[in-house]
Amino acid sequence: MTAPEVNDVTLGVVQFACSDNAGENLATASRLVREAAGRGANVVLVQELFEGLYFCQEQAAVHFARARPLDDAHPTLGVMRALAAELGVVIPVSLFERRNQAYYNSVVMVDDEGRTLGVYRKSHIPDGPGYEEKFYFNPGDTGFRVWPTRFGTIGVGICWDQWFPEAARAMALAGAEFLLYPTAIGSERGRPDFDSMEHWRITMRGHAGANLMPVAAANRIGTEQVGGYEQTYYGSSFIAGPTGALVASAERTGEAVLTATFDRAQMRADRAAWGLFRDRRPELYGALATADGGA
Repeated sequence: MTAPEVNDVTLGVVQFACSDNAGENLATASRLVREAAGRGANVVLVQELFEGLYFCQEQAAVHFARARPLDDAHPTLGVMRALAAELGVVIPVSLFERRNQAYYNSVVMVDDEGRTLGVYRKSHIPDGPGYEEKFYFNPGDTGFRVWPTRFGTIGVGICWDQWFPEAARAMALAGAEFLLYPTAIGSERGRPDFDSMEHWRITMRGHAGANLMPVAAANRIGTEQVGGYEQTYYGSSFIAGPTGALVASAERTGEAVLTATFDRAQMRADRAAWGLFRDRRPELYGALATADGGA
C-alpha cells in the first residue's frame, strides 16, 4: 500500500569536509542524514561528489577511475538507498557516473522506499582554474528533470547549474515544488581576495523568489589538496523560502545539519495567486533559445 502524500514537508541539508576515503565520507554523510531525519527531515540533500575530494582541481586521467555505472552494484548508491528506506526520507545522491564510453556528473533520485526514481546529468559544465570539469564530464543529456515523491515534486540541479535562471524556471514549469542543488564551490585559483559566497547565495535566492518555491544548496567545507593544487570550500549551505528569504544557514566552517518546514498547499495557492506563471509570455522569449539573443 502506497503511503499518503505529506503536506508539511521538512527539507534537510547537510555539509561536511570530505577526505579521499569513500568509506569515511559515506559514513559521515550517513551519520548527518540520520541526524537530519531525527530532526524531522523528509528530504535530505548531500553535497556534490561527496565520495571523495573535488578532483576537478586538476586534469589527470587517473581520476576517471572514480566513476562507476549507476547500477545495483554501486556501493555508495546501495548504502544510500538502504538508508533512505530505513529512515523514510528522499535523498538525491550525487555521483560520478560512467556509462559505456561517457562520463557524467549525475544525481540519482532515491525515494523514501529506497527506490531509484531516475537520474539527472549535470547540464552546465564549468571550465576554469580549479573547476576543470569539462575534462571529465560529458554535457548532461537528460534535460532538466523533476520527480514526484510523497513529499512533493523535486527538481535537482548540480552546482554550476545553480547560476542559470533558465534551469530553475524549466524545473518549475515542469511542476517542481522544491529546487535542490548539491554543490562544490569555494576559493578561486589565482584570485586570493575574491569571494563569491554572497553572489552565489543571492543568485539562488532569486530563483526561489522568482518561482515562489524553496531552494536549498549543500556545499562542502575544508581545504583540499589535489595534485599540486589547493582549494578551500566555503560551506554556507542554506535553505531559502519561497520569497527568497534565508530560513536556515550554515557557517563557512564546521559540519552542519539544517532543516526548514514548508506548507505545500499554501505555497501552491501563493504561486497561483501571485500570477508569475499565469502572466508569462513564452512567445516573447525566443531570444532565450539562442546564444546571441537573435530572434
